[in-house]
Amino acid sequence: MTYVEHFKHADDVIIHLNGVVPDLVDPLLRVKYTGFVAVAAVTVYELAIKEIFCEFGRRKHKVLGAFTESYFERINGRISIDSIRREYCARFGNTYTSRFKARLDTAASSHLLAYRRDLRSAYSNLILWRNHFAHAGNVPATATYAEVTQSYEDGKFVIHALAASMVR
Repeated sequence: MTYVEHFKHADDVIIHLNGVVPDLVDPLLRVKYTGFVAVAAVTVYELAIKEIFCEFGRRKHKVLGAFTESYFERINGRISIDSIRREYCARFGNTYTSRFKARLDTAASSHLLAYRRDLRSAYSNLILWRNHFAHAGNVPATATYAEVTQSYEDGKFVIHALAASMVR
């Protein structure tokens, strides 16, 4: 399975909810759907990140692949950009850490120029909103359904930068 196939789950949920959420009159229900999307989005990010590293390990060596699969079995929400760079890429060497930083910087610059949105902030905010919803049962009042879904789309560029970095 490729890492992008994991996005399908959240994409399908968002497509369905895009037809439901705009017609909702109950703001509490809207917040719950917003939180649900944040949880689904971060879940697929976790799965995609895990897939990228496990596939990298499998391509390098059978034993490294087995180790990588075991190590990333417990990724559980530790997917901040800093964690990806310092905890995960660094385990494979400075080359991959530098490559990820450079590709992410390039993607972030291009994205900011094209869309006037910071993909790093979008990615980080989505994780924060997911944590608020999953652990406290709420989404901050500043996060709308549209912002959460847009942040999910913007955050995919972080995952794409990682995938492009983890090649031989």
